[in-house]
Amino acid sequence: MNAYDGFLAQAAPLSSGQRVWTPQDGPLPALYLGHGAPPLLDDELWMSQLFGWAQSMPKPKGVLIVSAHWEHAPLSISGTAAGTPLVYDFGGFERRFYEMTYPTPDASALGRKIASLLPDTTDLHEHRSRGLDHGAWVPLKVMLPLADVPVVQLSLPTQDPAKLMDLGRRLAPLRDEGILIIGSGFMTHGLPFLRRTDFAPGNPPPGWSADFDAWAAEALARGDVDTLAAYASKAPGMPYAHPTVDHYIPLFVTLGAGERADAPVETVIEGFFIGLSKRSFQVV
Repeated sequence: MNAYDGFLAQAAPLSSGQRVWTPQDGPLPALYLGHGAPPLLDDELWMSQLFGWAQSMPKPKGVLIVSAHWEHAPLSISGTAAGTPLVYDFGGFERRFYEMTYPTPDASALGRKIASLLPDTTDLHEHRSRGLDHGAWVPLKVMLPLADVPVVQLSLPTQDPAKLMDLGRRLAPLRDEGILIIGSGFMTHGLPFLRRTDFAPGNPPPGWSADFDAWAAEALARGDVDTLAAYASKAPGMPYAHPTVDHYIPLFVTLGAGERADAPVETVIEGFFIGLSKRSFQVV
């Protein structure tokens, strides 16, 4: 039995019994999480942390997720039909990761809700054959392992922090309807600069990863959005921490969806995985 199978045996009954969100619960938080690669489904610590986080709130009525792995303009959504096949956008891993499924229910109503909040988007295109990529289905297989909640993935249409913040603000009313908004990335993602020793358990993370993580943690604790948006010039560890910024920028959708973008966040998961920062947080 692999780690995920063992996790699922324990988590499935808990998820089945999880209380479903009602209006009396108030708005759900908006999340930014480090999704990592499929092998995180062999990481018992990460799975326990992520599942515990999901269990700390009511089960959502739906999930809107923005992943680092789908940068596409104009703004688009994934296929909303029940059981739309997943995207296996990775290589070099064990065969079992390419055979995993996550058959979520019909999400067409959620797709319409999203479109209604973006009235000036003349053609919110639905890629009907595009399912969830691994930035979405890997964490969701842990958070909601029964695949019993409608999920829509939204593309990242820009790398501009201000525009992504605005997108988050426009989507924020979904939280009042029990929809969980998730920005899925990784607080550091300098894969080309990892050393062999970074993969050894217990070894300290590279300096560029630790420095960027500490800088981001301080700015998030202050609610300092301007500093976070100026990462290219202000953040230590650049460009090693993010040779491309796709894994960092989903946090601006999360911050925009918060009640106050400049409010300090609640960090739920921290630490490092193969030298990369797992820092994950929520805003209310």
